[in-house]
Amino acid sequence: MKNISKYLALCLVLTLSITSCEKDYLEREPTTIVTDEQLWEDPKLIVGLLANYYNRLPTDMGLNDQAGSQWRNMADYDDAMWSGSSNDEFRNNIVSYPATRWRLYDYGFVRDLNLAIENVDKFGSATLNEAQRTQLKAEFRFIRAYLYFEMVKRMGGVPLITTQLLYDFSGDPTYLQQPRAKEAEVYDFVAAELDAIKNDIANEGSTGRANKYTCMALKSRAMLYAGTIAKYNALLTPNVVTPGGEVGIPASRAAEYLQKSLDASKEVIAGPYSLYKNNPNLGENFYEAVVKKTNNPEVIFVRDFLSSKAKKHFFTYENIARGIREDNLSSSSIVPSLNLVENYEYLDGSPGILRTRNAANTDYIYYDNTTDIFANKDARLYGTVIYPGAPFRGLTVDMQAGVMRWDAGSGSYQTIEGPDLGTNYTDGKPLIAASGPHRSIQEVSNTGFYLRKYVDANGGASTRGIQSDVWWVWFRLGEVYLNAAEAAFELGLSNEALTYANAIRERAGFPANSLTTATITLDRIRNDRRNELAFEDHRVWDLKRWRQADKVWNGNANNPSDVVYALYPYRVVRPGDPARDGKYVFVKMRAPKFGSPRFFQIFNYYSSIDQGVINSNPKIVPNPFN
Repeated sequence: MKNISKYLALCLVLTLSITSCEKDYLEREPTTIVTDEQLWEDPKLIVGLLANYYNRLPTDMGLNDQAGSQWRNMADYDDAMWSGSSNDEFRNNIVSYPATRWRLYDYGFVRDLNLAIENVDKFGSATLNEAQRTQLKAEFRFIRAYLYFEMVKRMGGVPLITTQLLYDFSGDPTYLQQPRAKEAEVYDFVAAELDAIKNDIANEGSTGRANKYTCMALKSRAMLYAGTIAKYNALLTPNVVTPGGEVGIPASRAAEYLQKSLDASKEVIAGPYSLYKNNPNLGENFYEAVVKKTNNPEVIFVRDFLSSKAKKHFFTYENIARGIREDNLSSSSIVPSLNLVENYEYLDGSPGILRTRNAANTDYIYYDNTTDIFANKDARLYGTVIYPGAPFRGLTVDMQAGVMRWDAGSGSYQTIEGPDLGTNYTDGKPLIAASGPHRSIQEVSNTGFYLRKYVDANGGASTRGIQSDVWWVWFRLGEVYLNAAEAAFELGLSNEALTYANAIRERAGFPANSLTTATITLDRIRNDRRNELAFEDHRVWDLKRWRQADKVWNGNANNPSDVVYALYPYRVVRPGDPARDGKYVFVKMRAPKFGSPRFFQIFNYYSSIDQGVINSNPKIVPNPFN
């Protein structure tokens, strides 16, 4: 009995000791977590936080594979298709876009931004002077405004939360439940925020951090969206509304928003930027306007990638033209469509349809060189797309899909292709070029074109070891000119619209004043926008705000814009006919690996709200048709 008592006493002492140790352990300060106070005492940590938030800005396209910045999405619309590895070939067979496509409801990020804005003054006064605090708050508010713009253009009206929502542990969280704001109210908030901060945000000359003109560039874009949605939703999709205005902007506000877009555009155009015109080769000049990092007066705001900080990406590695790739491991993933190529006009103003057959449609048109068919085209085509025979990195990207051999007996051509690239025909001359195109081989163009825009022209950039640091452009002056042209034209200000539209066209090689009051149309402005901004994350959003997406991509295989088309060059073998033998002809076709026609449905104009969000907050009304 005595031994048992001693044992129980020992257990009690040990239990108390362990409890005391646990209490001490649980009350110890963690060594791997930075508190709010510690963060705002360290300028490096503050800058790091800001950089992290800039890096979290969402986009449907981009140059890396981080969530919300998927360059692979470039293959999901009508400007391109997928020719890379089999893992993503589903992109050529999008039967329909799901209701969740483009969904963005990121209130974790909203909370982080609200907390940062409040903490600048709460904890930063000991480290930062008033000017620095004002600057930081303005930048956080810019990022928040951008985030709300990205949410409203995808979701319609969303809850406007501008302060922390703190739970009081009362057991009743209903006071935290916020309803959706009206769609117009979110656009109004974005505009008001940008106006409020534009004179507080410095950084002039910086492309990686927002400045006054970045604010106005965002306002230019956002107000154009609001104005055109107000106009065209009422005209073309009047059923895409909710009773409380969470979706749908009153048509009566269209002119107001368009004027705000035009005014913001003018403010940017009057600023320190100018259209890039540093290279006399107009095609190369347009390419440089997007990718060149030094002495580029056009770029306003970017997501930068820096070799010096080991911050690079594999975009060039994955998208370099097949015949000039360096690692021999990957290439040719995003390949532009014939649809896009033919959207680029000829410099005489005629439609951009490539001429492959004679006027009577009885024979091919025969070209001496594969590049000849693209002569006298809008220079932006060259700056965006590598077409057959075009140069890149000082090399010629030869493209030939096979030969057309004349059969005198039948009086027709026999098309001869083959299973491999870089092969010769029986005459010792090329059968299929090293860059294809090819009907079935992976990682070679299936359309007859390769991407130039955003592909790095520097040696080694398409290798795993070196990669690329080409930046992603959020805003550049070319877009702002197009915003101004569209807003002015929608407002009935044709002369102003001409000024901005012709400036962009002249940079692309068109004669001065190529558009006149008699020839400028909304379709011409929209076509120029597609040509100028291809692969810069505008196409799907433009079709959405114009309420054209369900008409352009209506799931009909007979609708040319629903299907991706290709252009295949062939060398003619016709001995004894010097006018034709050795020349090149072109065949237009549906891209062989392209599957289902694109199908954008009426419910796709606004992405669905997750049911979990609705279940947890009964004040959230769902989007139309979802």
